[in-house]
Amino acid sequence: MSGNSGLSAQIRSELVKIRSVRSLTILPVVMTVLVPAMALFVGVTGSLDPDDTVFGGALTGGILGLAVAGIWGALVVTGEYSSGTIEPVLTVTPLRGRVLAAKAVVVGVAAILLAIPACAAAFGIGLVTLDGHVTGDPVPALLGIALAYGAVGVLGVACGTVLRSSAGAVAVVLGVLILPELIGPLLGSLQPWITGAAPSAVVVKLSQSADAAPEVMGSWGGWVSLMILVSYTAVVAVAARAVFVARDA
Repeated sequence: MSGNSGLSAQIRSELVKIRSVRSLTILPVVMTVLVPAMALFVGVTGSLDPDDTVFGGALTGGILGLAVAGIWGALVVTGEYSSGTIEPVLTVTPLRGRVLAAKAVVVGVAAILLAIPACAAAFGIGLVTLDGHVTGDPVPALLGIALAYGAVGVLGVACGTVLRSSAGAVAVVLGVLILPELIGPLLGSLQPWITGAAPSAVVVKLSQSADAAPEVMGSWGGWVSLMILVSYTAVVAVAARAVFVARDA
């Protein structure tokens, strides 16, 4: 069997496993619904800063969606450890790198494909419910935000692989999303560097939110923040693969 066909078969296997676990099926749905639901809430309540954009307000739930994507990615891996199914999986498919690659591809691609309509729907709701604000430019920003969802999903897979603990992996994913904004103000001049590299910065900057002030989120553009996110996600994923291949299970 060729490498590509072997990976394709493993991807199909991962899809079957995900569909067989209710929580792993529900989380992508939650992610998809959460973003437009938050846009509707912002529109109905009018809770938008006067200098914010429609696009930025509509993507208020974008960071929550990132968190769900990361949690989903982590649980795709840790669920197999907690249920004990990882050992038979590795017995059937001893090429561990292929197993992990398939999980990362499934989570990353699915997160991207679901984020695009979710964020587009949120923007559409914003156009209908938010008046008196600058619209903002959703293209190609929507694609960049969707790519951030894919990266955070893969980051979750990597964290789950290294830690093998659902609680630990979820805590790390949430820490990456939340801690930069919490500890940034305590770091003085380093704040823009810390918060600008956070996954949330990609959403805030690309959605042209009023929260993307340079003194808070750094002077980098949203696409630079996205490249930084993708870069450290790749590093963590490579490290996770090395750990996964080297240990017993």
